[in-house]
Amino acid sequence: MASVSSQRMSGVLCPVITPFNQDLSPDPDRLIRQCRWLLSQNVGLAVFGTNSEANSLSIEEKMMLLDRLVDAGIDTNRMMAGTGCCALTDTVRLTEHAVNLGCAGALMLPPFYYKGVSDDGLFASFSEVIERVGHSSLRIYLYHIPPVSQVGISLALIERLIKAYPDTVVGVKDSSGDWDNTNAMLQRRWDDFRVFAGAETFLLQNMRGGGAGCISATANINPAAIDRLYREWQSAEAESLQKELDEIRDTAMAYPMIPALKATVAHFSNDAQWRTVRPPLLALADDQCSALVASLLQKGFDMPGLG
Repeated sequence: MASVSSQRMSGVLCPVITPFNQDLSPDPDRLIRQCRWLLSQNVGLAVFGTNSEANSLSIEEKMMLLDRLVDAGIDTNRMMAGTGCCALTDTVRLTEHAVNLGCAGALMLPPFYYKGVSDDGLFASFSEVIERVGHSSLRIYLYHIPPVSQVGISLALIERLIKAYPDTVVGVKDSSGDWDNTNAMLQRRWDDFRVFAGAETFLLQNMRGGGAGCISATANINPAAIDRLYREWQSAEAESLQKELDEIRDTAMAYPMIPALKATVAHFSNDAQWRTVRPPLLALADDQCSALVASLLQKGFDMPGLG
């Protein structure tokens, strides 16, 4: 179960896929239902992560969706909002909104349009956000995803930010796909700094190294099983649990991830509207959906309680 300890999050969190209507507007009612189901499966919510199509949503849309989630009673203590944007003022505005609503954390990308920027430039950006938001409740989890953003967050930069803002910069999601990098973060033993693996692929290794859990795309479809490994990582079954998680993830990753997650939710909720993605992404073709679902069913996969 994703939890907050000393105002710092741990556990399994899900970058919740964003439902869209036929006109491509976000659908808050479906999102609320999906978040409730995910919470019932003992995972926390990382809304507006990569697999939420976050960078296909405007600041106004994200703020509206956060408002609707809070109005619906979704537990903000189990919510980490993705707030990192290219424009400094957008990051500040969205982060401030999330903090004022009581979100337990902000998952923050670096400004990612300009490439080859220095650690000094990135430090200045994060520092400016922190100073402008100016809220003692702000808890930032840095989002390191260089395969997508092409702008990484170095160990030296993390260390510098922790030293300057020890009560604010409290964790990182490492989606580099490089276990050596995650392990290097763990080996630094930064005081109560929460290191999340970017996929359940590394969950067992991360827990054994003193990590905080994972923030994983496939928590959208396999949440309870991922949470089970988080809770039982010291058990005799841990290796086999990890293997089962890897098999489901590999099945989904045979297709473009976001359309595959949405197709899976659409099938198991019996709600075809979930297949809709925003351009430039494209939904899976019908034959791809059928093949994906067939592969999952062959593994005994299910999403109990969905829909």
